[in-house]
Amino acid sequence: MSYAKVLAVGLVGLAGHLVEVEADLAAGLPGLTLTGLPDTALSEARDRVRAALVNSGESWPNRRITVNLLPAALPKHGSVFDLAIAVGVLAGAGELPLAPLGGVVLLGELGLDGTVRPVRGVLPGVLAAARAGITKAVVPVANAREAALVPGMTVRATDSLRRLIDFVRGAGPLLAIPPAPVPPTMDGPDLADVVGQELGRRGLELAAAGGHHLSLIGPPGAGKTMLARRLPGLLPPLSDAAALEVTAVHSVAGALPPDSPMIRRPPFQAPHHSASVAALVGGGSGLARPGSISLAHLGVLFLDEAPEFGVRALEALRQPLESGEVILARAQGTARYPARIQLVLAANPCPCAKPGGDAYCECSAQVRRRYLGRLSGPLLDRVDLQVRLMPVTAAQLLQDAGSVESSAVVAERVAKARAAAAARWAEHGWQTNAEVPGQVLRRRPWRLSRLSTVELERHLTAGALSARGYDRVLRIAWTIADLDGRTHPGGGDVTEAMSMRMGRVE
Repeated sequence: MSYAKVLAVGLVGLAGHLVEVEADLAAGLPGLTLTGLPDTALSEARDRVRAALVNSGESWPNRRITVNLLPAALPKHGSVFDLAIAVGVLAGAGELPLAPLGGVVLLGELGLDGTVRPVRGVLPGVLAAARAGITKAVVPVANAREAALVPGMTVRATDSLRRLIDFVRGAGPLLAIPPAPVPPTMDGPDLADVVGQELGRRGLELAAAGGHHLSLIGPPGAGKTMLARRLPGLLPPLSDAAALEVTAVHSVAGALPPDSPMIRRPPFQAPHHSASVAALVGGGSGLARPGSISLAHLGVLFLDEAPEFGVRALEALRQPLESGEVILARAQGTARYPARIQLVLAANPCPCAKPGGDAYCECSAQVRRRYLGRLSGPLLDRVDLQVRLMPVTAAQLLQDAGSVESSAVVAERVAKARAAAAARWAEHGWQTNAEVPGQVLRRRPWRLSRLSTVELERHLTAGALSARGYDRVLRIAWTIADLDGRTHPGGGDVTEAMSMRMGRVE
């Protein structure tokens, strides 16, 4: 037999595609030719596969070998096809029976000594195989727990090419999925550690309950970073479907924690202010990889010292904040990554940033405007809650810690508010108030009374609010009502929502 075909999976962004790996052995000058739009890493597989087969005790066929990856028009990236290529070459040479590999996806990178090394993107790859009707997969042992997260998929692991060859020949078993280590219980930072800042705590609770974006502006030491880092602890755990989606993004990025492949808590990303556009939204050579905004999908992206970020990096966030998706077009193809995040911005009010606040500031009004002007109006217009923090007083700093609410208490209220919002918008498929389109809130039966919105309309007419800002005030008002256990916002809720929305520093 001079022809063999086995299955693998290729990824374009998070989208997986079943790939047929064909191997044809013919008379002619010995060598291996790869076709099917391989990238550089995949083109180098010819050397890895040959060395791995020889070092696994197999002989390399002294024939002209052509390996074709179908569909040929789909760009192929990385070393994930090594294992399938090696098995296909052996099967095409008549050294392996194909029956045990019928309907089995093979994923893995080969070392020169024949070891099977872990690869990125195993979870979305196996998910794609399952959607294509495949029910069996062989993956590197280090990726086995990740692949086993896919419902209905029978996963077996191998640590070497030799072990897989013996299994196909009926001379030995593959490895079972290794048991997951018990991750250490690590509680996140508690909101009880934040003293004072009632307005900041209220803004954080509203952000958690409604899924709103948040900006915190105040002097150093006021608690901006402390508040932001406690937001994930107020959010409910991810559902099974959401956890798989988040885990798939981290799998592609190679950022899965080794102790627990399934990410159950909303992720938290806090890139340094020197981060580039590619680091924030995704990029890199070849097909673009996910950036911090996608790694924070269904979680929190925190930009500390936000005015210090590059202007291009900040402006690149505007489109994903609206669409909840990053689309990265490159010559090799277009990658799409989800980016439904909660953005939290933290900034000092001016460059000198005196701890005592405005009373001790040495900056001119022009310098202050220029500094915060690095956060453009269109970007801030997409931030629902804009809270200004005041310096912490001695009385607040020395108050009894027992009088401050903990994250657990606040998280309970947040969970109830989210449940109320999810029940209200269930027929539309929305989970939080931040997802609701503005036109829905401006129409019956959800439109608020004219008496409740008269001041809001005045601000819109005067130009103090944009149309987008008007809608976001309505969303915040609904979140305030949900937190307070009411079924409909009133005028007081709209007034508070306006103050939380328009609290920016001039």
